Amino acid sequence: MPCNLSSLPNARILVTGGAGFIGSALCRYLVGELGATVLNVDALTYAANLESLAPIHESARYTFSKSTICDATEMTRVFNEFKPTAVMHLAAESHVDRSIDAPDAFLQTNIMGTYTLLQAALAYYRGLHEGPKECFRFLHVSTDEVYGTLGDSGLFTEETPYAPNSPYSASKASSDLLVRAWHHTYGLPVVTTNCSNNYGPYHFPEKLIPLVILNAIHGRELPVYGEGLQIRDWLYVEDHARALVEVLLGGRLGETYNIGGHNEQTNIHVVNTICALLDELHPRDDKQPYAEQITYVTDRPGHDRRYAIDASKIQRELGWVPQETFESGLKKTVQWYLDNKDWWEPILAGKYSGERLGVLK
Repeated sequence: MPCNLSSLPNARILVTGGAGFIGSALCRYLVGELGATVLNVDALTYAANLESLAPIHESARYTFSKSTICDATEMTRVFNEFKPTAVMHLAAESHVDRSIDAPDAFLQTNIMGTYTLLQAALAYYRGLHEGPKECFRFLHVSTDEVYGTLGDSGLFTEETPYAPNSPYSASKASSDLLVRAWHHTYGLPVVTTNCSNNYGPYHFPEKLIPLVILNAIHGRELPVYGEGLQIRDWLYVEDHARALVEVLLGGRLGETYNIGGHNEQTNIHVVNTICALLDELHPRDDKQPYAEQITYVTDRPGHDRRYAIDASKIQRELGWVPQETFESGLKKTVQWYLDNKDWWEPILAGKYSGERLGVLK
């Protein structure tokens, strides 16, 4: 029983962390465009937002369960009742700055939560009949930050040794290795992805791009770490969702696939580009450039200099390439935040007010 795109309308996908930024984009894509049946399991921690699922929340193919992957009893219940065709595991604490301030939650969720989920998935998998068992997949979604930092040249490949430098990336590296071990030791059919920096609609405003957009239009300073010369490879979140489905359905078991946007940019270039787009799309009342609001602040501890993904494997084996350029994706993102105050205003009024995080006390 091969897994292919034509099987998706009959597929039952368990998505963990589906109320988060990438997870919600994935749920919207699976349900809204591909017709899969999705159970979204999310603990609804601070960065989760069910409003990000508004386009699909009334669909008969979409269900939400407020659950934590750290609860073994609950995860067993979820598997036994939903009976998934596949698991797409995105639930994680994901903000580097917060991991500097409070690493405990990152170790609990990213390491012990992944372990708990793997155990529940393995027990479920062992109880499947031959046809569903052949089709079952566990896709683990990770980050390029597990590889550490690059110099001025070179790219992260799937063979790059792990060298995490923050509590966040160390916890994700640990979860990657657990997934690998459950495949090689117990035979769980897994595939892992490591992606570059995501951006796009519905992004919680602690991250660089939405934070700059919202601080800019509120007339606040736009803090840039150090000289802003850190380099990241930017991936539009909807391109990422498409890539994850391609890996789930066509990826080779036990393999890792790097997913990148082919968009290396310095942080200061990102900020300046956002300012230029806002000058065009939402001019300041005084007609002065938004770039006047940029300020340079002390760099955060352990700040990796450069990330860059070699995504040739996923292109070669699965035919995936990003559809958005950095320029087209960023313009769509800025316009989305300008058009969707109803989504982000409650966040700024309650959960997060735009403060800088990750400063050692």
